[in-house]
This record gives sequence, C-alpha cells and structure tokens, in this order.
Amino acid sequence: MEKFDFSAAMDELEAIAAKVEDPQTGLADIDKYIARSEELISGCREYLRTSREKVENLGK
Repeated sequence: MEKFDFSAAMDELEAIAAKVEDPQTGLADIDKYIARSEELISGCREYLRTSREKVENLGK
C-alpha cells in the first residue's frame, strides 16, 4: 500500500472543486468528480485521525 499524500489529495480536491463549478462540466463528469472527492476526503480524514493519535501518544 502506498503512502497517502495529504498535500496532493488537497490539491486534487481543489482542482475537482474548480471543475465542478465550471458551467462547461457535464453531469456525468460531476458524478465522477464527486465519487473521487469522497475517496480523497476519506483518505484525508484517516490521515488526520492517525496524525492526531500519534501526537496524543507522544505525551504518554
């Protein structure tokens, strides 16, 4: 399993947001972008959860 790149995920989410806001983007593409966004958001949440747990465990 490759290491999750939080910064790259955030960049991709920003790019997706711009595409979804573009009036030229079709509905079929928006569905695809929403699905990808859900994957990225899930990965970001897990990354942040893991990072928080590591920080909390530093003091133990």
